[in-house]
Amino acid sequence: MPYLSVNHSAFCNTGRYMAVNVSIPNETDRRERVAQWVDRHSGRIMVLPAVLILLAFAIFPLIASAYLSLSRFALAAGSFKLTFIGFYNYTRLFLGVQQYHFLGTFKPFGPLEWTLLAGVMLLLAAWLSRYALTGFTPLGFAGRLITAGLIGAVWFVVLATAVAGGIPGTLLNTLLYVFVGVFVQFVLGLALALLCAQPIRSRSWFRVIFFIPVMVTPVGVAYIFRMLADMQKGPFAPLSHFLGVSQWSWATEAWSARLMVLIGDTWQWTPFMFIVLLAAVENQPRDQLEAAHLDGAGPFQIFKDITWPTIAPVAATVVLIRLIEAFKIIDMPNVLTAGGPGLATESLTLHSFISWRTQDLGGSAAVGYLLLFVSTITCVSFFNFVVRYTRRYQ
Repeated sequence: MPYLSVNHSAFCNTGRYMAVNVSIPNETDRRERVAQWVDRHSGRIMVLPAVLILLAFAIFPLIASAYLSLSRFALAAGSFKLTFIGFYNYTRLFLGVQQYHFLGTFKPFGPLEWTLLAGVMLLLAAWLSRYALTGFTPLGFAGRLITAGLIGAVWFVVLATAVAGGIPGTLLNTLLYVFVGVFVQFVLGLALALLCAQPIRSRSWFRVIFFIPVMVTPVGVAYIFRMLADMQKGPFAPLSHFLGVSQWSWATEAWSARLMVLIGDTWQWTPFMFIVLLAAVENQPRDQLEAAHLDGAGPFQIFKDITWPTIAPVAATVVLIRLIEAFKIIDMPNVLTAGGPGLATESLTLHSFISWRTQDLGGSAAVGYLLLFVSTITCVSFFNFVVRYTRRYQ
């Protein structure tokens, strides 16, 4: 290693001067040390630009929209004005003029509604008590308390609107699309995966055909189903005339319109479930399957004891991905029904978009943050449930 040597004179205790050679590292040595430091931390340095970009495009919008949800947006001369109003935008959604839009129109409870509410509350209380008596941790109990509170609040809204004769709002519409839609898509996708994993003729052709819908854009799927569901001029119009229902319009009834949105969303996203589950099914251990067949096990027993434990982690992952995506549904209800009739098919994402389009940016941000809260609690609760469930097979 090169050094720059300098001779200095020092006075020793013998009374004489002696030469002392002091070596000072030069510029080349510094460069080598910097190069070694860069080499040791090269992984972090390579990742740092991507992390900064992600933070800039993710964290900043979250902070800006959080402040926007606590403000009132108004246009001004050549600019705009934000006025801090606290939690007023959230109060409007829960207790104010926007309650019918977000939660729905409530009706008084009868004996049935009070009984169902008390039953669910008792189940939630028993669930929390069981956790508190077995494996209590403060963080775990706080998370379960939030989950129980969300379930109780949603169940109250369901009873006050759908059961008691009220009108559900965008919150319940979104939860309907998420839970019913994802469940149906998973069942159909698993059934198709198990079918195409069998040694049948032309199964490769079926795999390609089944995967086509997921390659179409959501807006295109919405327009396809809008055309197919036309009772007057659509391709199924002769059949509707033959059955005598040509004058009936599904778009004028709330539940038929919701059903049409669910059918379109299921048609598009079932192939996604199918292709992932098919890969998991075909990755089963062949020796276990052959041993089960030799032992005389039936198809249901093989699925219960071999197939399902093998594909359970993959199934949980694909369901979690679909849960996240289902919360963001907007194209299908917007194009197919424009959120109607009334608010019957409007989702939370469409609710936020409509508020933004009417320049109610604060209200739009508030709906977006409530959607973020509900989807986060739902997905985290599902993930924790899956972790505990999959431990049985480890």
